[in-house]
Amino acid sequence: MLETETDLLSRIDRTIDEMRPYIASHKGTVEVIDFDAAAGRLLVRFGGTCVGCSASSVTLKQGLEQRLRKAVPEVLAVEAV
Repeated sequence: MLETETDLLSRIDRTIDEMRPYIASHKGTVEVIDFDAAAGRLLVRFGGTCVGCSASSVTLKQGLEQRLRKAVPEVLAVEAV
C-alpha cells in the first residue's frame, strides 16, 4: 500500500512537534512550508527569535534535519526559506 502525501506530511509534523518545545523555549517557531517528495526536500520557515539568529542554521541541520532523516527517511534535506 502506498503512503498518501497526507500521511507523509503527518509523520513530518509529528517529528517536528517533538522539537517545537525546544525551539519555543528560545522563543522561536518553525512551520512546514512545502515538501517536494521527488527531491526529498522539506522547506520550513523559522519565526520568532529564530529569524536572524546565528544558531538557527545549527538547529536546522543538527536538530531538525537529522531527526527528520532518521524518523522520515523520505526526507533527504531540510532547507529554511
